[in-house]
Amino acid sequence: MEKKKVKNIFVEGPISAAFIGESIAKHSSNTNIGAHSIFLGQVRSDVLGENVVQSIEYTTYAEMALEKMAEIREEIFAKHALTCMHIHHSLGIISAGEICLFVFTSSKRRRAAVDACTEVVERIKNELPVWGKEIFADKTHQWKENIL
Repeated sequence: MEKKKVKNIFVEGPISAAFIGESIAKHSSNTNIGAHSIFLGQVRSDVLGENVVQSIEYTTYAEMALEKMAEIREEIFAKHALTCMHIHHSLGIISAGEICLFVFTSSKRRRAAVDACTEVVERIKNELPVWGKEIFADKTHQWKENIL
């Protein structure tokens, strides 16, 4: 059995609105697609005690995370009638208000796109070795696992 190519989902820095818009626009020529579902994860400026989250620094074990993401991807395609799926997760320091996760699923019908998108987001959060270090306005920090 031929092993599928592992796609790199990680991008350094925040995910821009222009990138998201371009990704959506590229799909207008595929007239077999009837539905898209999009999830955007944004860094919150949470208040924890007396500290305010200014940014989150995301890190990962890339090789392990990408192998796991490839498994998740195959399972999602086997379960849902998708046309395509795109995932982009930020690494590095992402400021409050910036986008750190972009999941984009497409299918012929709405239900498959929505269900797949939801499942992918939950599985990323629960299964990928991605960590976030909350950086507070006073420059102290706190580690949290997968804090999307």
